Amino acid sequence: MNIGSVIKKYRKDIGLTQEEMANRLGVTAPAVNKWENGGSLS
Repeated sequence: MNIGSVIKKYRKDIGLTQEEMANRLGVTAPAVNKWENGGSLS
């Protein structure tokens, strides 16, 4: 299991959208999408 899959699994387990997670982390929704899809690890 890669890090993107782990991020997505836990985000869904707690019932957050990518946008909600991004707001909590202080990043953009596209950043969360990139993390989950392996587009970026930073």
